[in-house]
Amino acid sequence: MIGNKAQVSAELIIVIAALLAVALVFVKSLSSTVGQASKKMNHTAKGVLDKIDEIK
Repeated sequence: MIGNKAQVSAELIIVIAALLAVALVFVKSLSSTVGQASKKMNHTAKGVLDKIDEIK
C-alpha cells in the first residue's frame, strides 16, 4: 500500500519537474524574443525621430 503511494508521488515529482523545465525553456526563449523585439523597436524609433528632425 505505501509502495503504491510512493510510486505515485515519485511519478508526480518527475512530471512536475518536466513541466517546470519546459516552462523555464519557454520563458527563456520568450525573454530572448522580447529583447530582440526591443532592439528593433528602438532602432525603428530612432530612424523615425531622425526623419522628423530632418523635416524641421
